[in-house]
Amino acid sequence: MKTGDQIVQELPWKWRTQGTIFLIGGLGFMFDAWDVTLNGFLIPLVGAEWDLSPAARGWVGTSNLIGMAVGAVVWGAIADTIGRKRAFSLTLLMFSVFSLAGAASPDFVTFCVFRFLAGIGLGGCIPVDYALVGEFTPAKVRGKVLTAMDIWWPVGATLCGIISAALLAFDNWRLLLVVMVLPALLLFWVRRSVPESPMYLVRQGRAEQARSVIDALVHRTGATVEPWTLPEPVQQPKMTASAFVRQARDLWRYSAAITSVSWALFLTVFLVYYGALTWLPSILVKQGYGNYAAFMVTTLMTAIGIVGVVVSAWLVDVIGRKWVIGLSGPLAALALVLFAVQLDIETAAKWWITAFGFLIELTIPALYAYVSELYPTRLRASGFGWASTVSRVGAGFVPVIFGSLLWPYLGLPLTFVVIGVLLVLASLWMAAAAPETRGRELDDIGAPSTRSEVH
Repeated sequence: MKTGDQIVQELPWKWRTQGTIFLIGGLGFMFDAWDVTLNGFLIPLVGAEWDLSPAARGWVGTSNLIGMAVGAVVWGAIADTIGRKRAFSLTLLMFSVFSLAGAASPDFVTFCVFRFLAGIGLGGCIPVDYALVGEFTPAKVRGKVLTAMDIWWPVGATLCGIISAALLAFDNWRLLLVVMVLPALLLFWVRRSVPESPMYLVRQGRAEQARSVIDALVHRTGATVEPWTLPEPVQQPKMTASAFVRQARDLWRYSAAITSVSWALFLTVFLVYYGALTWLPSILVKQGYGNYAAFMVTTLMTAIGIVGVVVSAWLVDVIGRKWVIGLSGPLAALALVLFAVQLDIETAAKWWITAFGFLIELTIPALYAYVSELYPTRLRASGFGWASTVSRVGAGFVPVIFGSLLWPYLGLPLTFVVIGVLLVLASLWMAAAAPETRGRELDDIGAPSTRSEVH
């Protein structure tokens, strides 16, 4: 007899059922992109208002990204403990409240503190959203759906660029934060109607709730009704300060190879991406572009990423997650180096930064889908959260290090070469140490030595 979680993964995909979860989860991801992209637009504006040095300007992005690093691991652990649904809403509420506080900041230090706190809230969106959407999605389309989730990133980044450029006419950077938060608060209200993850309920042993959600899914998708049973519940640890350390230890015990690959990929991919995204407007302004022109070139880079996500969603089930990541990531880094080399040639520079925007959005959605599939249900949100945290911590210091050390002393081309080489090394380690996840059911992927305990 099949178990409840197997029933969920074998259901037909319906837009009015699982698709609704995809849309609501994706909109939260959109605000993550909007907020991260906004750092790049705020740097020249906030820096000019408070007359900041290049190193100090880097803290605009660093404070926010470090907050996201904390939020990714904290909310991933919380979601594994209190459930996806509650964490799903609370992350966005925290982000909205502290973003509004940041818009009212009287000085730069206060501004950075509120950007850090807003980052904690928003940092939880990605691991929680991916865990929830992935656990509602049938196995046969999970790769496409999880990869397609990333289409919300370039959408959010592009909206950020268009709206930020339009708001330049008001000469008030605080409006950029306020306008971003208003739709986020509306989404918080909508998220309250999302059901709890059936796979989470199954693993928690909440039989009555699990049966209610699963039976509703079967009915709404029009699937054939068949008998099923609930597996034995898995005891979850209570939320304590040491729980976060235990979860990291459990991830490494589950599979050191998988965890090291996940962390290495997240770190290097986002070193490349956040380094470019955060500083591109400032690079272009220094090159002689006005704020509006610099904002629009950055927007072009993010907008072409929408096409990249669509192509990635197709490719991951054609050639596999590992091939997409292993090819597109290093090529994106190469495009970024060529952009820096030909920065003085305006047309060539625009072509290369556009190519980077397309290639990196082949990599990122495939990476999100891949890492979210590598861990079993009991570790999925925290596994993704820890990997995201590693990337946010590493990439979080990029704005400060980039502005104070790398760009001034190495120059742009060599800076991008260094982080590109790191990405190539991580891709090679993935090829050697981690399994392909295409077409396999959740909880049936991972280290062979641990599969028996997962089931």
